[in-house]
Amino acid sequence: MSMEKIRFLWSRVKAGRLKEMKKQTLWIYQYARRYWKAMIFYTLLGMVGVVVSLGGSLVSRDLVNIITGHKTGLVVQTFAIMIGLNVGNAVVNQIAGYASNWISMKVDAEIRADIFEKILVTDWESLTNYHTGDLLTRWGTDASAISSGVLNYVPNLIIYSFRFISAFAVVLYHDATFAFFAFLGMPVSLILSKTLMRRMVNNNQRSAAMNAKMSGFNQEAFSNIQTIKAFSLIDLYVKNLKRLQKEYISMRLEFQRMSIWTGILMTTVGLLVSYASYGWGIYRVWSGAIDYGTMTMFLNLSGSLTNTLSNLVSLVPTAIGITTSAGRLMDIVEMPREDYSRAEDVKCFFERHRESGIGLRMEDISYAYKGGDPVFEHAHIQAYPHEIVALVGPSGEGKTTMLRLLLSLMKTASGNAVILAGDGSETFEMSPATRSLFSYVPQGNTMFSGTIAENMRNVKPDATDEEIIECLKLACAWEFVEKLPKGLMTELKERGGGLSEGQSQRLSIARALIRRSPILLLDEATSALDVATERRVLHNIMQDTYPRTCIVTTHRPTVLAACTRVYAIRDRQCVVLGPEEVEEMLRTF
Repeated sequence: MSMEKIRFLWSRVKAGRLKEMKKQTLWIYQYARRYWKAMIFYTLLGMVGVVVSLGGSLVSRDLVNIITGHKTGLVVQTFAIMIGLNVGNAVVNQIAGYASNWISMKVDAEIRADIFEKILVTDWESLTNYHTGDLLTRWGTDASAISSGVLNYVPNLIIYSFRFISAFAVVLYHDATFAFFAFLGMPVSLILSKTLMRRMVNNNQRSAAMNAKMSGFNQEAFSNIQTIKAFSLIDLYVKNLKRLQKEYISMRLEFQRMSIWTGILMTTVGLLVSYASYGWGIYRVWSGAIDYGTMTMFLNLSGSLTNTLSNLVSLVPTAIGITTSAGRLMDIVEMPREDYSRAEDVKCFFERHRESGIGLRMEDISYAYKGGDPVFEHAHIQAYPHEIVALVGPSGEGKTTMLRLLLSLMKTASGNAVILAGDGSETFEMSPATRSLFSYVPQGNTMFSGTIAENMRNVKPDATDEEIIECLKLACAWEFVEKLPKGLMTELKERGGGLSEGQSQRLSIARALIRRSPILLLDEATSALDVATERRVLHNIMQDTYPRTCIVTTHRPTVLAACTRVYAIRDRQCVVLGPEEVEEMLRTF
């Protein structure tokens, strides 16, 4: 084969899976290197175990020779040494196992915490391309695969290589002819490893995708049990689960069949090597070239060499598995990040204008979802302290999208979006960093499991009971909380279970108020309240002396009477409604 052909093939390899695995390995290394001392300790322990094991083989040789030579005076001493070496080997293995678990748990915790943080600061729009179940699988299963595989990547490679080389050296020193048998199974192992590598890449990717699919199905089903019951979808979901399980079992059995044939072939090769070693050992003893003890040692080392070679080959699928997991996590963490670089500047801006309050202004903004029609084109909106500004319009016209743009969860295609001082003296460009100036009450139930007080203190950890009660009163929630047997210490279930939708909404509003952010966004946040309670909540927010800017989205015109200004979303614009149009909406509701 010409050198040009070799270079071409090598470039193809580098450009393919090998290059990808190298990139993923370097990504894993950034975590593993923090524990290099512990990993060196684990590697040294493994190498000590190899030396002790080899010592045991040499002592067992001497013991056999002593017995066959009838040197009874040395039997007890040699037997005691062999027991001591075996006990020492067991102790070393236990310590190595402890070190392995410690490193794995530390790396697992660090990777999970780091990935969790990076997911939270990932661009929100990019993150929505992934199913929640897929994210959970990547964060959980893939992170664990990496942490448990870190020790199988470099330390075990060194330990297995050292074991193979040292055992081979002992064999070579005592009888060079036996060294030949150590390599009998190597060609088969190398061929299998090449085949296994291709199959394992495909299998790992399919397995990860299937696990994500199963996790997503389970997560959605358990989150929507009420809907499943209400629409009598139990049979459908059970049927769908069984279909997914059938796919999963079929895939796993396919993998298992491949493993069975590989195992049979490797076992057959191992047996052939062992029997060949036995035959050659017997011949060498009969010919007087070696003694019985040396033959016993060779047979033990032959098995050790075969097993060690298998262990080295097994590192190939292990490497593929953890690099595949690393690639799945890299897909997430390498997505665009939100920019919080001006967080300190935002804090200073807030402190300068705490007394006068902070408003916002968006001018000439345009936005469209990826692959979709424009939602806004050259739209304008503004809101100032002590104002309640309403956004109205048919469902799906862009009210929630506007709030997400205000929160910088999504980026405008064009236009100018700023927060500004209440007196108009200074402006600051909106970004993820300015999100700290907002409190947001989205649609639906957003309460967490835990006590009512814990839910309130999620947004303000140092809030006193008096502060919490004050905000509960503003949100008209204290009237039912104080009647609960445990009051603020009442435990809420997942997603506020145990409360009505209206009660959960009022608690969500109270939680937003206790943060005392200068800008409050309410996205259909009073939709589950009766008209009278809705008016009281908005009235209380307006009467509060805190210089708050409030923006509400609503389908219910009854809210509009309490609003300073009303924007209707029409033809991708935000149009200010006059008093007559507002009155007409109130009359016809």
